[in-house]
Amino acid sequence: MSSNIDTAAVDPDTATDQRQLFLLVFPPIMLPIFLAVVDSTIVTTALPAMAASFGEVQRISWVVIGYLVANTIAAPVYGRLADMFGRRQLMQMAIALFCAASIGCALSTSLPMLVLARVLQGLGGGGLMTLSQALVGERVPLRQRGHFQGYLAAVIVFASTFGPVAGGFLTEALGWPSVFWVNLPVGFLAMALVRRLPQTNDVGSRASFDGLGLVWLVLCIAPLLLGLDQMQRLAVSQAPLIAGLLAVAVISAIVLVRHERRIGSPLIPVRLLRDPSIWRASAMAGFSGGSLTALVTFLPIYLQVVGGASPSATGYLMLPLTAGVGIGSIMAGRLISVTGRTAIIPGLSFLITLTAYVAAGVWAAQLNRAELAWLIAAGGFFQGTAMPVAQITVQHLAGPRMLGAAAGLVQLTRSLGSALGVSIVGMVLFATLASSDSHATTVFADMVEQGKSAMVQLPAVAQEAMQSQIVSGFRAAFFAIATFSASISLLAWTMPFRRT
Repeated sequence: MSSNIDTAAVDPDTATDQRQLFLLVFPPIMLPIFLAVVDSTIVTTALPAMAASFGEVQRISWVVIGYLVANTIAAPVYGRLADMFGRRQLMQMAIALFCAASIGCALSTSLPMLVLARVLQGLGGGGLMTLSQALVGERVPLRQRGHFQGYLAAVIVFASTFGPVAGGFLTEALGWPSVFWVNLPVGFLAMALVRRLPQTNDVGSRASFDGLGLVWLVLCIAPLLLGLDQMQRLAVSQAPLIAGLLAVAVISAIVLVRHERRIGSPLIPVRLLRDPSIWRASAMAGFSGGSLTALVTFLPIYLQVVGGASPSATGYLMLPLTAGVGIGSIMAGRLISVTGRTAIIPGLSFLITLTAYVAAGVWAAQLNRAELAWLIAAGGFFQGTAMPVAQITVQHLAGPRMLGAAAGLVQLTRSLGSALGVSIVGMVLFATLASSDSHATTVFADMVEQGKSAMVQLPAVAQEAMQSQIVSGFRAAFFAIATFSASISLLAWTMPFRRT
């Protein structure tokens, strides 16, 4: 199919044209999203090898933190620049930066060099998700966006599962630099496909870029994410540092909001948040990110520490959850496209998700690991309905001139929600353990590293008590995740925008 086809002229009611539109638009937006998500997960399995290579175990987490901070900050920046200069051009620049930084990561000879390259990679990766979502809004008729959003959500979930598996295989077979080299062929293919997209003239005013807003955004996001990372460790000695980081983040956020309200072309479109449907949809994206990220972080730990599953068995047990979220996203997208209804879908679905996660908390001790995995998967199937609705709602109400800013806003709230979700659930888990036995957190940490053999030296009665305390900690964690689902359902039921 010629790249000169005007996608805006495609009749959404014609099945052939719908297939042509899908083949033209979906591959160039799918590959960048796949790259961004895989890179954020494939590296985690290579961290031990990186630590062994550089001999700096204490600071190896900066490989992840540096990428996360840069990625979160870059998302709204790309959204604003894309509205000013065009989304296709910015996507090519983001992919090029991402690939160049991947080369820098693979060639790193020290940990500081690797962290710097990861920051640059995060600056590129922040545009991949945001610009892909903006391109959907730009190229796809409103009624058909549900199909695309559902498929994109499925790609995200598949990539989240594929990343750790591929990372483990590549690190073992070819060494840790290979997890970065593998980005290059996918990135080059993505750039070639993006070039096939027709050029459009639908860009906004080229007003001056909000540089001061970017400064305040950095001063807000960086301390917040660093503080949340420290909070998960529950170290009393770090309390002053955490308080200082969070104070800087809160003050910067207040100043940022006041600044963005005053200027004509803000980096963060805070005026959009005056719309009750937009702020609810953005909050849904945040809660959804927090819930899903917490699940894929802590459920594997539960299956191994409490269920006694091996790492490979844990991977298989996680497949029902990831497959369920992906299938649920696709089904939600189809329902939106066929019926035109939006908010009612997650409103009903997350009541079922809430029930499943509460049941997991109540009966965790009575369920074997396979039963628990399938129960969580049932909740995950209905959880997949949130992101398509959030993206469609915000993009539609923001309008064509602010598609990039709208996509950046949703991605920003999702990223912050993911970080907050993991931190909150982690604090609930460790606080519950510490409240029952101050020694429980130490034993639990040993079990995460060594498995159940870490409790062999304890008397039989103490082993049984410790196992019960750990299960109680995870029950509290499941209840915490359930509160995210309840919040999403409440937001969906109270959302004024209910159909396309």
